[in-house]
Formats: sequence, C-alpha cells, structure tokens
Amino acid sequence: MTTALPADATAFLTDFHAVAEIGATPNAGVDRQAATPEDRETREWFRTYAESRGWEVRVDGIGNQFALLNLTSNAPYVLLGSHLDSQPLGGRFDGAYGVIAGLHAADRIARRVSSGAAPHAPTYNLAVVNWFNEEGGRFAPSIMGSSVFAGIMDEAEMREVRDLRGISVREALESIGYLGTDERPDIASYAEIHIEQGRILEREGIPIGAVDASWHTQKLDIEVLGEQSHTGATLMSDRHDALLGAAKVIQRVHEVTDLFPPETLVSSVGQLTLEPNSPIVVARRVHLVADLRADDREVVRSARDKILSDIREIEAEHGLVINARDFDVRANQFYPEAGLQLTEQVADALGTGARRIRTMAGHDSVAMNRIAPTVMLFIPSVDGVSHCEREFSRDEDMVTGVEFLTEVAWRLVHGALQETK
Repeated sequence: MTTALPADATAFLTDFHAVAEIGATPNAGVDRQAATPEDRETREWFRTYAESRGWEVRVDGIGNQFALLNLTSNAPYVLLGSHLDSQPLGGRFDGAYGVIAGLHAADRIARRVSSGAAPHAPTYNLAVVNWFNEEGGRFAPSIMGSSVFAGIMDEAEMREVRDLRGISVREALESIGYLGTDERPDIASYAEIHIEQGRILEREGIPIGAVDASWHTQKLDIEVLGEQSHTGATLMSDRHDALLGAAKVIQRVHEVTDLFPPETLVSSVGQLTLEPNSPIVVARRVHLVADLRADDREVVRSARDKILSDIREIEAEHGLVINARDFDVRANQFYPEAGLQLTEQVADALGTGARRIRTMAGHDSVAMNRIAPTVMLFIPSVDGVSHCEREFSRDEDMVTGVEFLTEVAWRLVHGALQETK
C-alpha cells in the first residue's frame, strides 16, 4: 500500500513538474536559455509565486530576480536559490530544482514563523534568488549574475556580452522585460541545493552531499586562422584549413587527460563556430572554447601549457595562426567548516545522513562563497548525467532535499554562521 505524501511535499512536486513544462523538449528535457521567451515565462512563474504570498520581488541590473520575506526589522537576508535558465536541450532538474526548493523552503519557514513555533524571533530576514545566466550557454561566461552580485565581474561589461547572433545581454533582458534597476539585498549567508551531476551519492546510497570545495577550472578561448579557398579546386598542398587545425586542437584537448591518473583531469571543447561555413569552401576561421578542470590547480596549469605547446606544432604543420587566451579562470573555493558542520548537524537531526563531497561543476554558490558564509548541498543524480535531456533525480530525493534545505535555512535565519566570515 502506497503511503500518501505530506501536503508540503505534494505541493513542491506539483510546482516542480509544472515548471518543467516551460520550454519542455520532446525527450523530457527543457530548453530555457538565458533571456529567451521561455526564460521569461519561468521568471513570471517565480514572480507570481512570490507576489501571491505577499513577498517583495526585485530585479537588479543584470537580471537577477529576488523574492524578499521580511521576518524581522532592519536585518540582512539569508539568501536561498539557484537558476532557472538551462542549456540548449538541457535537463529539467539542473538549477530549477534549487530555485523551486528555495521558494518552498521559504514558504514553510514563513508559515512556521507566523505560527509562533519558534521560541525566539529570527535574527535575519529571508530571500530567494533566481540568478541570471548561470549556464552560460547563450552568453559567456557562465555564473554571470551571481558573479556580478559578488563583485567578481563588472556589471556594465557583462551587459555588453553578445551571443552568437550578436544580441547583447542588455538587449536580451530588455526584450523580455527583465533588465531591472532595483537595489540588491544585503545578505548574511547563502544556501543552495542542486543535483550532484555525478554519481557518488547514488553509488553510496546517501541522500545529501555537503560540498566542501570546488575544483580549479579554466577555459582557453582559441581562434584558428587559415585561408579561405575552394574545396574542389585548391590542391591539398596549397590549403591552410582552419577547420582541420581546429580538429587537431580538439583532439589534443581530449588526449591531454591521458597524461594524468584516471579521473584527475576533465577536459572538453563544447562550442565551435566556423567561417564561412559553406560546404564548398575551406574554412578560414574557427573559434572554439576548451574547458579544463581538476581538483589541483597545478594539474590544470600543466594541461593548459601542454595544449599551448601542441598548438604551436599544429600552427607550423598547417601554415595557420592560432591565438589562444586564458578565459574564465576560477580558483578552488573552500566552503566554511562551520557550514559543513551545520549540514552534518541537520543530517543527524533529520536522520538522513550526509557525506562531504567536492563539486567538479561550477555553481552560483562558488561565487557567493567569496562574499558570504555559504552552504552548498547536493541530492543524487541518476546515472550521474547532466546537461542533457536524460538528466534525472527521483521525486523522493527531491522531497528529502527540500526538507533538508528548510531546516538549514531555519537555522541560518536564527543566527547559525553569523560568526563565520
């Protein structure tokens, strides 16, 4: 006999699966790239959820969207959240789970405060955020909105970043009505829950991961310059094929991982554009971005140097010019020990269990951890896949995560981590 879910769990799942219909793809994924009509629709859902509960909604100058709950007077905010934008043909759990979980955790806390269940008034107020362009699929770099909030990226510069069609962030946000001017909230701490995007929790049968550090990451922005010519009439010995050079660069980016022990380094090229992109013209220019990540900064640096050395060989072999520059370099971030201990205390109180874990992927919490005490939580991902339509997490794991986040947030608004810098 199936046990009925509590009303709060049912309400969360109903909202989560409703939002998953926005920008839904035929294979159960979503396509909600930053500042598109689909992104606007999720933002309108967020706004409606907050305003229907009497919460204040703000939008700042880079499109970050905040829902503010005033629980006490003249105090900063404990901030919960993640992002609602997705990769092209992405999964419906990445980011969106954290935002919807944050909204439901905030609603539960607001009702608990109103009921007088706590012996003391909250120390802090509470807010939920939908960060702009975490994914970076349309506008590079990723983690844009939270990085601007944290002062890591310049707001004016980021508003002028353009997508592959030449549309700027500013123009895109204006087109969906979400280029705001509102004041950003003053925050006391930040908490985010996210799918793991790996398979450690699933393998070990543990429902919650407490993220203790992020991997060192960096990208290489690479431009391969050759000479445009006729694919049928130009002799092979007379060609300077930028696409051939780019293909060899891509191969070297992949093969560099073999120089290190298994699972030490990950690398990829995920975006490539070429000119003139005609079936009967040898390419004259190819632009690509290589992504390198490892727990150890020196591993990333060593891999980067090897790729640059390989690039010089490819240039000489094919008569090309290849320009490569460091881009979007992010050092390891270590989350505060007090936040990890708080997570473990909540796991003991709820009887869920938790384990410490590192994140290979970047998250908004990586930026926020620079300016405020930050707690980052994971729930299991089935098969460890993400950024694809097959991405999946079980309802029961999501429900457990919302309950866990609610208890973490409850303790944060009552002063946990207030001594942590």
